[in-house]
Amino acid sequence: MPSTSSTGPVAGRRGGGPYPYGGAARAVPPGVDVALLLLRAGVGVIMFAHGTQKLFGWFDGSGLDATGQFLSGSGYPAGRAMAVVTGLAETLGGVGLALGLLTPLAAAAVLGVMINAMAVKWGGGFFAPDGIEYEILLALAAVALALTGPGRYAVDRLLPLPALPGGRPAAGPAALALGAVAAVIILLIRS
Repeated sequence: MPSTSSTGPVAGRRGGGPYPYGGAARAVPPGVDVALLLLRAGVGVIMFAHGTQKLFGWFDGSGLDATGQFLSGSGYPAGRAMAVVTGLAETLGGVGLALGLLTPLAAAAVLGVMINAMAVKWGGGFFAPDGIEYEILLALAAVALALTGPGRYAVDRLLPLPALPGGRPAAGPAALALGAVAAVIILLIRS
């Protein structure tokens, strides 16, 4: 059985070293760090694309004015301002997830947007195109990434961020709570 220390690598594991959020190396099944990278990159790129559709009209997107009109029609006050907030949350949250940069906050931004997206689409059933299955999947992926951390291949690894025992991000649950509370506040001002 490999030995571990709080500061050094796991014996028998090539590379070892500290994990993101200041956690020590730990024995993980092969491929977990690559799997987290793939999940982060996939969700991050999808969110970046959706955000830039709203902000800049990229990728055949509607841009700020049309997104603002849609949000106003969906009951949000100041539709264009909400379009900016939504677009920035998706774009910056997507970039953060893809890079593994401030992962808990990036995941919280994605969660907040997905909660509002589910509220807008509520009543359309479960399955796409009118249902909420896609939004649920993205929200759950964001929650999972906030709770597990970004894995070894992340910019967060270079930052002095606090950690729980085992290297899990201490900020994950708090960031998710912040994202959920912000989403609920936005929903409460929606008519």
